[in-house]
Amino acid sequence: MKEYSADILIVGGGLGGIAAALAALRNGRTVIMTEEFDWIGGQLTSQAVPPDEHSWVEQFGVTRGYRALRNGIRQYYRDHYPLTERSRAWGDLNPGAGHVSRLCHEPRVGLAVLEAMLLPYRAGGRLTVLQPYKPVSAEVDGDTVRSVTLRHRDSGDKVVATAPYIIDATELGDLLPMTGTEYVKGFESQAETGEPSAPSEAQPENQQAVSICFAVDHVDGNHVIDKPDNYDFWREYQPAFWGGPLLGWNSPHPRTLEIVTRSFTPNPDDDPLSVDADQRRNPGDGNLWTFRRIAARRNFLPGAYESDICLVNWPMIDYFEAPIIDVSEDEYARRIKAAADLSYSVFYWMQTEAPRTDGGIGFPGLRLRGDVTGTNHGLAMAPYIRESRRIRAVTTVVEQDLSLAVRGDRGAVNYRDSIGVGMYRIDLHPSTGGDNYVDVGSCPFEIPLGALLPRRMKNLLPAGKNIGTTHITNGSYRLHPVEWNVGEVAGLLAAHCLENRLTPHSVQADDGLLGDFQARLYHEGVEIRWPDVRGY
Repeated sequence: MKEYSADILIVGGGLGGIAAALAALRNGRTVIMTEEFDWIGGQLTSQAVPPDEHSWVEQFGVTRGYRALRNGIRQYYRDHYPLTERSRAWGDLNPGAGHVSRLCHEPRVGLAVLEAMLLPYRAGGRLTVLQPYKPVSAEVDGDTVRSVTLRHRDSGDKVVATAPYIIDATELGDLLPMTGTEYVKGFESQAETGEPSAPSEAQPENQQAVSICFAVDHVDGNHVIDKPDNYDFWREYQPAFWGGPLLGWNSPHPRTLEIVTRSFTPNPDDDPLSVDADQRRNPGDGNLWTFRRIAARRNFLPGAYESDICLVNWPMIDYFEAPIIDVSEDEYARRIKAAADLSYSVFYWMQTEAPRTDGGIGFPGLRLRGDVTGTNHGLAMAPYIRESRRIRAVTTVVEQDLSLAVRGDRGAVNYRDSIGVGMYRIDLHPSTGGDNYVDVGSCPFEIPLGALLPRRMKNLLPAGKNIGTTHITNGSYRLHPVEWNVGEVAGLLAAHCLENRLTPHSVQADDGLLGDFQARLYHEGVEIRWPDVRGY
């Protein structure tokens, strides 16, 4: 069996894994990074989700590295796309003019920029990317992970990777059970966390919905797909709290839970520069076409795009029938297949049965754009994962640390060991236990270093949704900028400990060592405190 070794092994090539790799590489370390899908980038690329970001993202509240990614995406459009002169001059260019984010873009552009960021280190021989490889087992000596065995997705060949520090950047915290690292999943109990929104008893199998996103456009002609598997089931499916069939324009408003009717108007002739993508004022999901639009044709020269391109990550594609964590590989595959069937069914329903504002039925001109998501089957390459296994951490972030209703004008808790900042509402989608949305106000928050430290394991660090949050606070910490910040700090912490012969736990526990590390973060462009801003 072939063996690889480096200073730091990063298992998972999503945003957290890439940020960890870049941080470690900038600091002179050798890195192995693995990824199970054909694209690196996780939720930004293979999962096809445009960045979900806070309202101040253009001014502050993200790391220098994440800002470089955002700037790189905009520059890629200016360098390679036929933008109108007006759009080219738009400083805060939003290629899709979507309402969910100030930077809605095609996933391939994010992929191109991420690959370019890594390329010098690959060429220099200090970064090895193993792709497509998935972890299958780990060798552990007491509280230390010695190696991880990985299996090639297609050939089944196995390799072994070793490193003094192991970073789990997988989407579901795959290394936690393999290494015996203590973890939690699903809902914690109110008795354990004291959270106002937690249930009285723990519900480990009650986990957030997973979604298989897809991209569409709308052109002349009939592009209706074959009737999907299980369409009749999904066509009749009606969750108790939904207010009607799942396949429909009616659904609960996440913030009020009132049943609202959303509109769907392909290719509205709107001005991209007039879009106000600010979640403080409007969640932007009233018109589903423009909600997560990733290419607004009016940003480009006439004829460059036949149609806008719209990314479907909408309420009706959320699969909350059954959890996908800690099930067999076969059961996982069945449940992901069911989620894909749901997405195909939503698309087919839109093509054939969806009511139109003109009184007609169906939009046969809708096309699946698998070329945009990099697949032959038409859907996103990877499922959109909202919730992972989470480490039992030195510090667990709980709802009352950042809830706007609880904290009010005091703002979120200030942590002595802050290693980053973030902001997003506590946003939980319907879950496998039958719960409706939980979407409540949050204060701009900090990320404590203690949330990156397993209580027992010495050389394993999380770099994504597997940090020490709860089911509830994960709803705020799971989005793109925070995942990047967590990963970047995990990579910096591993490099810092190797350089100074320290342990992560000693850095967090000792005020002097912590101050030195926080100073290093400052020089690396990682913000650890917010200016005086209010939550929403």
